[in-house]
Amino acid sequence: MSATTDWFGARWYGARQPGLTLRALTAVFGSVVHLRRMAYQRGWLQAQRVRAPVIVVGNITVGGAGKTPLVIALVDYLRAQGWSPGVVSRGYGRQSRGQQVVAADTAPALGGDEPVLIARRCRVPVVVDVDRVAAARRVLALGCNVVVADDGLQYYRLRRDVEIEVIDGERRYGNARLLPAGPLREPAVRATACDLHVTNGGDARTGEWSMRLGGETLVGQDGRAKPLGALVGCRVHALAGIGHPRRFFDGLRQRGLELVEHPFADHHAYRPQDLQFDEALPIVMTEKDWVKCGAFAPPDSWSLPVRAELGDGFYAELLGRLPARAGVVR
Repeated sequence: MSATTDWFGARWYGARQPGLTLRALTAVFGSVVHLRRMAYQRGWLQAQRVRAPVIVVGNITVGGAGKTPLVIALVDYLRAQGWSPGVVSRGYGRQSRGQQVVAADTAPALGGDEPVLIARRCRVPVVVDVDRVAAARRVLALGCNVVVADDGLQYYRLRRDVEIEVIDGERRYGNARLLPAGPLREPAVRATACDLHVTNGGDARTGEWSMRLGGETLVGQDGRAKPLGALVGCRVHALAGIGHPRRFFDGLRQRGLELVEHPFADHHAYRPQDLQFDEALPIVMTEKDWVKCGAFAPPDSWSLPVRAELGDGFYAELLGRLPARAGVVR
């Protein structure tokens, strides 16, 4: 990970206190956040409704908390219930401009790593656009009747029916300060307005649904697969360019692997040299990383796809907040 990420992490989640400059910038940022939210609450700015229910998955902290696995699980569940879901996203880190319909074979540089991953796993319409309202209308035009917005909690222009907050169960809200003195995009009280709260790892608190990420099968080049247990007791290069690489590394250790850790910044743009190590060992990486570097990964390289595991009660509560019939807008 970069020195900048480590520097902020020590202040957001560690014992270091943010300095006067960071606190002063936080006061400015907090004022902007407050005014923007108030503008929508008072009708000075108008949220736009689309002709279908909208489910927003997001968090109030920066960095990954497990939103993408949850989005994939929601899409799979909704489809099993007879809905035709589509996904919208900003497509963070992509090099393309304007609106992009993302398919399984779209280059991550054009569609963004997470949208491409969702398209590969779910095989449903995925549209990236800075204008999430336009993206939602596009997926509806492609035959969808429910919209799942990946990381759209702060995008108030898109009116939503259900808000789902995803919480990192280990780091939670860190020092509970707003950016840049802390990791919060909005004050912690904002989370109370969300309909559902999902905690990834750690212990879920009252009012939160626990989510576990399960994955026991490694996937390599050309779709080759083998059980993760085949590497128990083996020394491997573990690679993760996600919001919280420690979670991935700890999960591999808990399954009995011995790691040489290689953390990268979230959404890192991989190059072949990033996967060249002095010690010849198997390489194990997240599925999100594989999207970007699987094509040039060495032969003994593997991704570990994960699935979000939630209780039936979570899905029952979600359905209770949606119209009873697909295509009905409330």
